[in-house]
Amino acid sequence: MEDRPQTLVRKMVANIYQPHPASIQAVKEETGDIKTLTLVFKDQEIQGSFSFRPGQFVLVSVFNCGEAPISISSSPTFSEGLQLSIKEMGLLTGEIHRYTEGEEVGLRGPYGNGFPLDELCGHNLLFVGGGIGLAPLRSLIEYVFSKRSEFGRVTVLYGARTPRDIVFKDDLAAWDREKDVRVMITVDRGDSEWKGDIGPVTHLLKRATIYPSNTKTIICGPPVMISYVVFDLLKMGFAEDEIISTLERHMKCGVGKCGHCSIGSKFTCMHGPVFTYRQIKEFPSVL
Repeated sequence: MEDRPQTLVRKMVANIYQPHPASIQAVKEETGDIKTLTLVFKDQEIQGSFSFRPGQFVLVSVFNCGEAPISISSSPTFSEGLQLSIKEMGLLTGEIHRYTEGEEVGLRGPYGNGFPLDELCGHNLLFVGGGIGLAPLRSLIEYVFSKRSEFGRVTVLYGARTPRDIVFKDDLAAWDREKDVRVMITVDRGDSEWKGDIGPVTHLLKRATIYPSNTKTIICGPPVMISYVVFDLLKMGFAEDEIISTLERHMKCGVGKCGHCSIGSKFTCMHGPVFTYRQIKEFPSVL
């Protein structure tokens, strides 16, 4: 029973295998190609029973375009609906970017295992994000702030390509004002107005005050970024089980049937997308 994915052992109030109509309540432009949508299920019973863990994702469907897996970027404690931060990358996401308030998409899920909340409680937390990879981390960070007394010091290290590509600017500023929180941001290329750090996010690790003995690290971003961050964390003395990361794979069905997201004997959509580095290093050609 211990090896069964979290998605399948929870109480299923609504059918997670079929899309349910959800209405767009608000649209916020984060960057030129990333928007955050706030959605509410049209069926109030589903809206009331829908629950998820930070780190899980939903499959978003658009008529005549298909489906795409999108990480949930809001906390389970967010009371105004469900938030998805979507980067325009193809036909379906491009169509969603043209949607406005009042229009509808289909949502099914949630899927995946999510972050190990019980294991994170009582520890200092180091979040390392790159690009849109900050979206699933945002879900967990906001959850941590809603349960602040259950967690220690929080450090957020974030890297973007340019200042224009920085997502969740308002959130980053708000997090930095919280007690016992430090937020550090870097970009690959600055501009005439940028006064902050320039370089890969790993450079921030050298200046952040991190003590591996009581810190859990959660990483999300491009695979190459994750590889370099993990390499530096291991050199700093982090244990393999204390490094937690998401893995990117082409997830289609969400239930381990299509095989698109298989890694060895595991399926990212069911056994992941969250893994410890101890698990990841056993997978073939992941990082």
